[in-house]
Order: sequence, then C-alpha cells, then structure tokens
Amino acid sequence: MRNNKLALCLVAVFGVLILSGPAFAHHGSAAYDMSKTVTVTGTVNDFQFINPHVLLSMDVKDPSGKVEKWEGELTSPNRLTRAGWTKSTLKPGDQITIVGGPAKSGSTTMWIRKITKDGEDLDIGGGGDN
Repeated sequence: MRNNKLALCLVAVFGVLILSGPAFAHHGSAAYDMSKTVTVTGTVNDFQFINPHVLLSMDVKDPSGKVEKWEGELTSPNRLTRAGWTKSTLKPGDQITIVGGPAKSGSTTMWIRKITKDGEDLDIGGGGDN
C-alpha cells in the first residue's frame, strides 16, 4: 500500500513538472531573441487590443520592394491603458516603425520594444521586455 502511494505521488509530481514547461515558455518574450534587435517600417493592417498580449500586424516592404507581413506582440492591454492607449491608438493605414526582439523561429514576428508614429515614440508602459 505504501509503495502504491509513493508511486502515485511520483507520477503526480512528474506530471506537474511536464505540464508546467509549456505554461512558463509562453510568458512574455520567451519566444523572442531579446539579445538581438530588428527594426521595420510599414503600414498597420490590424491592431488587436486583447489579452494576454496586444497584437499588431503590418505590411513592410523589403529592400526589393516585395511586401512582407510582419507581426508584433506587446504587453497587456491593462499596462498599455495605464500608458494612455486605447483600442484606437493604432488604426489600419497608420505608418509606423517598430523595433524589437525577433522571433527565435526566424519568422517575421517580434516582441515590440519601441513604436514610432508620426515621428514620436509611443509610450508602451515599460512593457518592452516582458
């Protein structure tokens, strides 16, 4: 009986450890290489002011003139609201420059650390690194 309880306890602990990895991996900027920086300028085509992270999609012309779809991820809407943001801070058609840590996967995605619109940096509420 005692061995069964010990085995059950070990299985439960092992299960918790296995399942907790993906939960921690998602948090914040874990999917991005924050030791590198990429900068792109383009046109906003979607802005989703949603939890857990605000999402931005834009069209960016590469050096040859070909349009690439870029996506950026920001901190939570709560933090951005405290910095003065609303659902309409960015709108489709806005011209912006974003700077951030590129995706570790190599995709055209970044964790945004800085946004410039109309020559002014937008306050991202200190959410550039988490």
